[in-house]
Amino acid sequence: MITAAGFSHHTAPVHVRERLTPPADDVPGILKRAHGVFGAAALISTCNRVELYLSGEHEAGRVVSFLAREFGTDGDAAERYLQTWHGVDAVEHLYRVATSLDSMVVGETEILGQVRAGFSEAVKAETQDAVLSRLFHTAVRTGRRARNETGIGDGALSVSSIAAQQARALIPDISTARILVIGAGEAGQLAAQALVAAGARNVVVTNRTFDRAESVASALGGTAVPIEELGTALASAQVVIGAAGATHPLVDAALLERSLTTRDGVPLVIIDIAMPRTVDPATRALPGVVYYDLDDLQALADRASLARASEVSAVEAIVAEETARFAVWGARLHVAPTIAALTDRTEALRRAEVSKVLRRLRADGVDRSHVEELMEAATRGLVNQLLAGPIATLNERHDQDGYIDTVRDLFRLDEARATDAD
Repeated sequence: MITAAGFSHHTAPVHVRERLTPPADDVPGILKRAHGVFGAAALISTCNRVELYLSGEHEAGRVVSFLAREFGTDGDAAERYLQTWHGVDAVEHLYRVATSLDSMVVGETEILGQVRAGFSEAVKAETQDAVLSRLFHTAVRTGRRARNETGIGDGALSVSSIAAQQARALIPDISTARILVIGAGEAGQLAAQALVAAGARNVVVTNRTFDRAESVASALGGTAVPIEELGTALASAQVVIGAAGATHPLVDAALLERSLTTRDGVPLVIIDIAMPRTVDPATRALPGVVYYDLDDLQALADRASLARASEVSAVEAIVAEETARFAVWGARLHVAPTIAALTDRTEALRRAEVSKVLRRLRADGVDRSHVEELMEAATRGLVNQLLAGPIATLNERHDQDGYIDTVRDLFRLDEARATDAD
């Protein structure tokens, strides 16, 4: 039904996620190659997880080997950091992801949009099918139910808002601090919004695309600077939010060390929430620098998740209900080809017998039409009554105790298909 594989903050530390996470521009190619090997495919890629979802059952080793090649790592590392899920377990896992139960911050609001975006990429790449479409649409529905029917999202936090909380905890007066946000994507924008809501009044945004930096800065009442002036902006900042997600660090130790010479000992707080990281982690060794990355924020995330622990069981009940519903749909989808083959086979036999009888009749004109009409009604009704029981049993029992194989053998459906092909 479904096979999934990937890594997350649960299985891989930040330096491994950073190395394995594919750039956004690579996602369409990965999807196309996965489609060529396995069939329908969709990919979720966030700062804390990369997971490939495939339609159908696929051997775990083949999927892990494929991802190892795509991520440019060896098989041992892939085995160590990647997880795999099959069938109903894969469905349940995606539902847990969509409801934020599997997030670094339980109850966070960003993941549902990221699940939706993952499927949108598959649609753009034309690598989805009906099974994955239903899987992702029901995952989004499950995530919405969790937020509408429980308190899991009350006062919801995200990685971005936790970054803002940590900045507030480390800076005595956030209202007078100069905040530099590197990256004007969703994560950077959310972190900046949280800081402004907390009282920050001096926000500077830089981005590789200056127009985007201007747009975000304007919405925040801040200012934008070109990425070429990053060194100067670092020299005057008290807080840096790294959210660019470039393929390599935009701030290395040498650049930051040069900017520190003009700070007169004023400490610098760096909170990097990007994947890959925007600021080289080696900068944490520089004097006067306080550096946090995603792994360092885990303790804060755990405390935020603990506050929502009372809602987890209610969300898990929704996940269980939706998983069971998908399992029923999947089982019926599995049995559908046999039901179709059974009805096609009996209909072909029925029509053949009707034609045989009509050839033997000497009636013609109106009488022949009337006889044919009566025979069609009688034989179709008889066949429908005979098939009603087997079809109902197949729908109810699905593939328990070999029902599908038994029906295919009893009615010789595979022989009929082979004969039709000849």
